[in-house]
Amino acid sequence: MIILKTRKEVETMREPNRIVAEILQAIGEAIRPGTTTGELDDIATKMIEQAKAVAAFKGYRMRNQTPYPAAICSSVNEEIVHGIPGPRVLEEGDIVGIDVGVVFKGFVGDAAKTFAVGEISPQAKKLLEVTEQSLYEGISMAITGNRLMDISGAIQEYVESHGFSVVRDFVGHGIGRKMHEPPQIPNYRGPGWNPRLQEGMVLALEPMVNQGTWRIKLLQDEWTAVTADGKLSAHFEHSIAVTDNGPLILSKVS
Repeated sequence: MIILKTRKEVETMREPNRIVAEILQAIGEAIRPGTTTGELDDIATKMIEQAKAVAAFKGYRMRNQTPYPAAICSSVNEEIVHGIPGPRVLEEGDIVGIDVGVVFKGFVGDAAKTFAVGEISPQAKKLLEVTEQSLYEGISMAITGNRLMDISGAIQEYVESHGFSVVRDFVGHGIGRKMHEPPQIPNYRGPGWNPRLQEGMVLALEPMVNQGTWRIKLLQDEWTAVTADGKLSAHFEHSIAVTDNGPLILSKVS
């Protein structure tokens, strides 16, 4: 069952998403060759504490996994999502996807962005540009009266038109008082549930795009997903509200 939010609840959800957006901005400013992913997690942890919010990811678990140990996910190069921050040093030419979630005033904010570390290759730059634009292609279809798969199809068509592939093992999701609410939102058009979009839906759209195959492997830490062929992957995410006046992006700096 999709949980529709009132206009007041949507306004409240701006606040945790603003915190997330500010954290992503600060992390982006700190990323440079020589920075460790653990240092980026420290930035997020400090900002979450200062905002009197709670890290939504820390302690989170899916299925029988061990609890997630950090405030952010930091996924470098061939890592798709759920990379665990730590001593890894970022190097010139790397790309790093940062995913942040917080709980504030009873609601969850969630967003992600992939950053360049110094100068990156033209191929990596194109991957980042296409992935980010595919997110906005999906957002543009998040209007009342459309179907969920209109979002999914717009993302897939844009990505594949540029020669990349969309990950199928991980999807976007509804979001609200819980981080993962119905519906699931694939980044490809499929045969699944295809409800009509209504005002009050709040959705976390998050295309994950690979240079090569869409297939993945899961590392032994039970969290980090990597591309099956070792090629690069990028990840962008916004939490948005469906309104009668069009999609409203919640996860941006005011």
